[in-house]
Amino acid sequence: MTNKLSHLDDQGRANMVDVTDKAITHRLARAGARVRMAAETLAMIVDGRHAKGDVLAVARIAGIQAAKKTAELIPLCHPLMLSSVKLELVPGGTDCLDITATVKVQGVTGVEMEALTACSIAALTVYDMCKAVDKDMVVEQVCLLEKDGGKSGPYVRASL
Repeated sequence: MTNKLSHLDDQGRANMVDVTDKAITHRLARAGARVRMAAETLAMIVDGRHAKGDVLAVARIAGIQAAKKTAELIPLCHPLMLSSVKLELVPGGTDCLDITATVKVQGVTGVEMEALTACSIAALTVYDMCKAVDKDMVVEQVCLLEKDGGKSGPYVRASL
């Protein structure tokens, strides 16, 4: 692990990393999040019985939009022309919804933040849509699962 933070200049000031001379390569990141909830809430979502509509479809769209807006939300992220953003929302047992975002780009910088942002916003959208029926929901385990491309090479999370 490097001990130099790439978003700090020689004087310790925050700055956007200069990627001018980096090669364009295929880059991929996969991130995950989990929304823990009452079993009844998850059943309502999965069965499509929520009065507000299709929770999974709305959360998926929110995650895609969030990935595209990451540079507007995270101050030092570069705006990227994403090639693909895919979100999966699946039950992770009887009391949680697992969210996975996979983001791809042909570019000079990675898409880890876009994948993490997509998962986070999808999870918060589930919370927002369901808070009236389950205020005890918890968003947890937001993390990078995998990345590929770039100078640092591939990474796969060993476990949570």
